[in-house]
Amino acid sequence: MAVEKYDVKRARKELYSSSAKDFTVVEVPELRYLAVDGHGDPNTAPAYTEAIEALYSVAYTLKFESKKTLGRDFVVGPLEGLWRAADMAAFVTRDKAAWDWTLMINQPDWITPEMVAAAIEVAGAKKTLPALDRLSLITLEEGTSVQILHVGSYDDEAPTLDRLHHEYLPAHGLTFNGDHHEIYLSDARRTAPAKLKTILRQPVVAATGRAGVLK
Repeated sequence: MAVEKYDVKRARKELYSSSAKDFTVVEVPELRYLAVDGHGDPNTAPAYTEAIEALYSVAYTLKFESKKTLGRDFVVGPLEGLWRAADMAAFVTRDKAAWDWTLMINQPDWITPEMVAAAIEVAGAKKTLPALDRLSLITLEEGTSVQILHVGSYDDEAPTLDRLHHEYLPAHGLTFNGDHHEIYLSDARRTAPAKLKTILRQPVVAATGRAGVLK
């Protein structure tokens, strides 16, 4: 009998699909991710490419090992990114050299830290992956968030982010409650820039609220 695959895009459909016209409010539960931190322009920083390579190598190692030893298969989720900067205006002005980031791939809740450690060891034995020593399993709890689907080049996100920051949030009495979060639904290597689909998410809280939690 075929093993049913867990697919986060189906299990959490409300988080991995969104309107391209209007901002949508979603409640994001505690989720777990493989994650690698880095800094700098994603187009030129070697650390960015190294992080992606390490994440996918470990994610697929975990997928195969989970199916083999636990009989539980899953679809490797899309690449996601948390983005931050000392000055949030750096996202609107696209000052990419000032960006800090955490690249991530969602993991099913049965994946344990021990399984991740073993997968890192297996992946490292097969290939030199400089970012492996920066890879970890994190838990992220974003809570109430505002998101929208962006269709087009990553460099064309600025007007939407400007509208979110300076129109939607002030009009609804909201403020930032965590890092800017992007979910890359398209493979940038195989998709024309004009057709790229990206979920843009911002955790929020009432303007008098408190900061969220990244554990």
